[in-house]
Amino acid sequence: MKATIISILISVLLIGGAIWLINGQGTDGEGEASNTSIVGGKQIIEIKAKGGYSPRVTYAKSGMPTLLKMKTQGTFDCSSSLVIPSLNYRTNLQPSGETEIEIPSQKAGIVMKGLCSMGMYNFQIRFD
Repeated sequence: MKATIISILISVLLIGGAIWLINGQGTDGEGEASNTSIVGGKQIIEIKAKGGYSPRVTYAKSGMPTLLKMKTQGTFDCSSSLVIPSLNYRTNLQPSGETEIEIPSQKAGIVMKGLCSMGMYNFQIRFD
């Protein structure tokens, strides 16, 4: 009986650990993470582009200038063709490196969306 209970507990821990790893190690399962910083009065947001965008949801401060850094590393898929409709912005990201995009101060409640040119991959920046 004692061995059965121990086996069940170990199984639950292993399954829980696997779910935690699959969901992104500390993100909420939607691809949300803290990827913002403030340097010299400017907000910096970093998003990785390869096989989609990561994180998929970013929370940012409203009312301050923002620099979006799109990071690529061997990115040759659709996510390298970036479109940000609200900025009227379109570019092809370099396969490896960093592309900086200036975002003017945004009002609270604005949700800025970025996507690949085919619309398969997307991300959001929510200004609060």
